[in-house]
Amino acid sequence: MAFVERVFSGVQPTGNLHLGNYLGAIVNFVKLQDTHNCIYCVVDLHAITQPVDVWGGPAELARNIREVTAAFIAAGIDPKKHIVFNQSQVAEHAELAWVFNCVARMGWLNRMTQFKEKAGKDRENASVGLYDYPVLMAADILLYRATHVPVGEDQKQHLELSRDIAQKFNNDFGDSIRKHGGNDGLFFPLPEPLITGPATRVMSLRDGTKKMSKSDASDYSRINLTDDADTIAQKIRKAKTDPEPLPTEEKGLEPRPEADNLVGIFAALSGRSRADVLREFGGGQFSSFKNALVELCVAKLSPIAGEMKRLVADPGHIDAILIDGADRARAIADETMKLTKDIVGFIHRR
Repeated sequence: MAFVERVFSGVQPTGNLHLGNYLGAIVNFVKLQDTHNCIYCVVDLHAITQPVDVWGGPAELARNIREVTAAFIAAGIDPKKHIVFNQSQVAEHAELAWVFNCVARMGWLNRMTQFKEKAGKDRENASVGLYDYPVLMAADILLYRATHVPVGEDQKQHLELSRDIAQKFNNDFGDSIRKHGGNDGLFFPLPEPLITGPATRVMSLRDGTKKMSKSDASDYSRINLTDDADTIAQKIRKAKTDPEPLPTEEKGLEPRPEADNLVGIFAALSGRSRADVLREFGGGQFSSFKNALVELCVAKLSPIAGEMKRLVADPGHIDAILIDGADRARAIADETMKLTKDIVGFIHRR
């Protein structure tokens, strides 16, 4: 069975989108539009796997869904050429996840490191949804039989699980797949990761060994996509550094996580390599480099913040985009689910 090349990816609507989300995901979404058929999803079902006080309750969830959608569009994603929608509007995500729950194995989920990190020591009190999150993620991807997924380093393990689930489904139901038109016994593709750019993992501005995160107590640890120019400048100038000049070669960054992080951010925002950035700024003090980084960040991010503010002020427009995207996504999802039901042996409405 030949698969149409298709990209799928999603962003959780958990509020405070920051530079890490932009460089690690959204900027690559924009680039992929030129070369691929893309589906971009606001994964709101994933957001509620944590306790209510983490995702803020219904009113905040709705605001966050619209804010992520606004960020997609402000960054340059075209919702007319590609599909942008929120996950909960397409019921087939949850329906396929149940089928995959019966294909996936406990041992596979027990190896998922992100659950262990998010649940912490009190795993018995974690939601089943948090534990089962990777199976729903597999359903998100495979519902559209996506062939490529742009992922950060922390999601690679979940994508591997998606491949394992696809392969086991194809193996378990191979005869039925062939009966229903899949002559090679393949129904779901094994999606490939797309990891691009020099700053796929952006670290905290206060601690170069920790990932940039909205949950960090200090707002100075991150640059939010809604920050204005003055705030961006202040955060970069206060970013942690060390007393040594910038190195002239990349290997000099290895023992210096804060320097490595700032150089990586500059490289990603300017579309250059770390080596190229160091050729320009290596040997100099951080002060002049930070000034250049401020100018670059403000030039790249301020227009996005302004457009996000404009879009969020018109929730009806954002909701219309999501509804249209969900209608288009549902057309693909419905076809996949009908074929899945045929393959599994369910009787259903044609």
